[in-house]
Amino acid sequence: MNQAARVKISALGTYVPPRVLTNADLEKLVETTDQWILERTGIRERHIVDKGVATSDLGLEAATLALAERGIGPSDLDAIIVATVTPDMLFPCSACLVQHKLGAKAIWGFDMNAACSSFVYALQVGSGLVASGVHKKVMVIGADIMSSIIDYTDRATCIIFGDGAGAVILEPANDSLGMIDFLHEVDGSGGSSLYMPGGGSLNPSTHETVDQRMHYVHQDGQAVFKFAVRKMAELCEKLLQRNGFTGKDIDVFIPHQANKRIITATADRLGMPAERVIINIDRFGNTTSATIPLAMETARQEGRLKKGDLVLLAAVGAGFTVGATLLRWAY
Repeated sequence: MNQAARVKISALGTYVPPRVLTNADLEKLVETTDQWILERTGIRERHIVDKGVATSDLGLEAATLALAERGIGPSDLDAIIVATVTPDMLFPCSACLVQHKLGAKAIWGFDMNAACSSFVYALQVGSGLVASGVHKKVMVIGADIMSSIIDYTDRATCIIFGDGAGAVILEPANDSLGMIDFLHEVDGSGGSSLYMPGGGSLNPSTHETVDQRMHYVHQDGQAVFKFAVRKMAELCEKLLQRNGFTGKDIDVFIPHQANKRIITATADRLGMPAERVIINIDRFGNTTSATIPLAMETARQEGRLKKGDLVLLAAVGAGFTVGATLLRWAY
């Protein structure tokens, strides 16, 4: 058991923009059908921001709700970590923007980008800050506006993604509840399977990069699917085994919501019954960094997440990045 066992999630807040983009709406944009999307992804609808709404705005909404649930103010926080692939801009980081909008004083923060694994990675970085004794309250926000980097003429990607945010507060745990262990890996050989080629130092923004649609998500769906199905289950099995558990011991499995088939394949391999697996991709699509906190909230609303439950989080993202976290829910 590592030192993160002394850290717990003490509050949760989530937010999605009110505008909904349904499969029927997408039928008017690209050659697709509701049935085709449902069969391949499990998605029925996703939430999309209005023009002018930024990732920091979604993060602010989620952060405000988390603070209210905990009953503390913004300046009670020590640090803010924003997990995102769609920051408001390259710099300043979105953590600075959220801090300013919250009105938090004398705190620090930064952004973290591990694609769809960003939230679980940031969760462990935040836990490390608390476990070390350096900080008492760290907020981790997973927020993405994927609609800002999606090509709505590309059927392969525009059906998948949505916008949303979730925030948790991490604090020291005084009992056996909280973080137990985690396992993360990266495999850069898969970088060309899911990426956005334009806008960085390799391909700075020009008329040419815009004309070539390089500022949108590019994905080899088959390659991503194969890797995710294999690696998510593999990493979860390894994490459970080294802590003396099996999939049957897990009370609640909260996976990244990328594709329903990936989720069910992972759960089947781990031997988890369907009633212990949280799936809300039908309502939100893939919100990248926000999927796991949004799924936590779904589990709470459905009465499926209770104090003391053994919870497994898992994600696979571009990079490739993979992450899994084992914890006992603390409240």
